[in-house]
Amino acid sequence: MYKLHFSQKLPIDLVQAWDFFSSPENLEKITPESLGLKIKHHHSGRKMYAGQIIAYTVKPLWNISMQWITEITAVQEPAYFIDEQKIGPYAFWHHEHWFTPIANGILMEDILYYKVPFGLFGKALHYLKIKKDLKIIFQYRREFLEKLFGHYPNQQN
Repeated sequence: MYKLHFSQKLPIDLVQAWDFFSSPENLEKITPESLGLKIKHHHSGRKMYAGQIIAYTVKPLWNISMQWITEITAVQEPAYFIDEQKIGPYAFWHHEHWFTPIANGILMEDILYYKVPFGLFGKALHYLKIKKDLKIIFQYRREFLEKLFGHYPNQQN
């Protein structure tokens, strides 16, 4: 099992943060185009709710398209939501999204627990590619969100 933790301060209020991040359609916007993420069933502007299933295709390794289905397993508006993979490339995927008010903005945190399949081969693949790719995805998100919402002054993470 692996764990990654990413945090970012944004100069927006909790209502703005929740409005953006609780919309499944925005996942495509904050994901690098190279991953080819496409939501298969749109939710007609509906915000995330516990039990919601989100199905999409993604190309996480070597441009090979695969189905990824997640379930929103917990929601506490506007503080956090959790998504878990039901079908997809990982043996286990649990992603917590936290939003905490701070002076002049919010602290957004992503806490990711995951396990790769394929035993020793999977561990080697994680070391050589998967962990780096995940960090690239979250760096892309950081840059996209800063362009969208602006730079939080004196941000240090």
